[in-house]
Amino acid sequence: MKVVSVIQARMSSRRLPGKILQIVRGRPMLSYLVERLRHCRQLDGIVLATSNEESDDPVVAFAETTGLPCYRGPLDDVAARLLGAAEEAGAQGLVRISGDSPLIDSALVDRLVSVFRQSDRPDLVTNVAKRTFPKGQSIEVISVGALRTRVANGMTATEKEHVTECFYKHSDGARIVNVEHTEPLGDMQLSVDSAEDMSRFETLLDILGEPYWRHGLAEVVAAQKRLDGGRA
Repeated sequence: MKVVSVIQARMSSRRLPGKILQIVRGRPMLSYLVERLRHCRQLDGIVLATSNEESDDPVVAFAETTGLPCYRGPLDDVAARLLGAAEEAGAQGLVRISGDSPLIDSALVDRLVSVFRQSDRPDLVTNVAKRTFPKGQSIEVISVGALRTRVANGMTATEKEHVTECFYKHSDGARIVNVEHTEPLGDMQLSVDSAEDMSRFETLLDILGEPYWRHGLAEVVAAQKRLDGGRA
């Protein structure tokens, strides 16, 4: 079974436009996420999925310079865009990762992909059906066949934007496996949604030190707790 990570990324972020390519410590923020995913052992590939809007041409240029395949699709129909990226890659499973998650734990990605491979034909393996992991560590492994069926059956505008909402809303007809963390950390913010988040991300890099990719969730959480008041 081929499983690829599909990074959804666009320049027209509502709160912090262009954040994914903002330079942080001499390199685009998105490169930190790509670096971490490249250290995953369970992935068969990484695809960057962006829109066909002219404003996202820089995302395509980034993909070219980093050697990533890039798929372009509708700006507002994220579900169709991710499905197209996975189908073009010939994948049976896609790992949905947001481009604003530069501290994603590669071991956690591997864990969810392993659950997906070992489970009995799940539609979705997730760690957000009940959120116990920090924001910025959200991972969804989606059956390409199941997503294709949902897209073909029609989605609301909101479902097209949020992709997996249709699985959660109609969970009685979906095979969903949720992975939970031992410590409830759902309120912790590790994604980059605002200028304040970007500043915190840079500070976390200073605390963690290079090579940044080697720091897993436990170390990132400990660093965040230090910022929150020395509780680590």
